[in-house]
Amino acid sequence: MNTTELKGNWDEQKGKLKQKFAALTDNDLLFAEGKKDEMMGKLQIKLGKTKEELHKIIQAL
Repeated sequence: MNTTELKGNWDEQKGKLKQKFAALTDNDLLFAEGKKDEMMGKLQIKLGKTKEELHKIIQAL
């Protein structure tokens, strides 16, 4: 998954992630240009998932 794919439908994916993982907040899912890795790192810590697991979760939405 590249930045363009993530950015293109992020609002939709963000809503689905918040439904699936109630502990996530808007700040956790804040996608800023050039900050994808930082955001993914925060999600890894908060959800206890690996980078690969997060990519699979997001792609499955």
